[in-house]
Amino acid sequence: MKAKEIRDLIDFISNTGLEEVNIETEEFKIKVKRSSEATFQAAPAIAPAPVVPAAQAAPQAPAAPAAVPAPAPVADSKKYVEIKSPMIGTFYLTPNPDSPAFVAIGDKVKPGDTVCIVEAMKLFNEIESEVSGTIIKILVDNASPVEYDQPLFLVDPS
Repeated sequence: MKAKEIRDLIDFISNTGLEEVNIETEEFKIKVKRSSEATFQAAPAIAPAPVVPAAQAAPQAPAAPAAVPAPAPVADSKKYVEIKSPMIGTFYLTPNPDSPAFVAIGDKVKPGDTVCIVEAMKLFNEIESEVSGTIIKILVDNASPVEYDQPLFLVDPS
């Protein structure tokens, strides 16, 4: 399942009255459950990941907001389009340490162009642009952790 499909599934569930969805195939298993604390879990079907009870995860929650970078100024962000992370993981600008970056500031992108990789659970997911335009700013440092829906790039669509 591609990152866009997972994002679309989460958006669909958030717009419906469903409280929990479980999908299992030969390749993966995904469980999405709506509650006061969001719980998203994906694991290979071969070895399911252990589930941490919410009581144990709660003490770590206050540290998460500090890791999110400050948003761009409101005046600038209105004319630019953000490319956001479709998942939690580690952000990489290059396919490997010896390769050039997928994109740099000033590069033109169009829908379908790979702009970065987000590694999640030892899987390297290519993130594609959904907009046409010029990369104005890279908002995340290479090899940094990213959150779901965190802005990665600012694109000038003009």
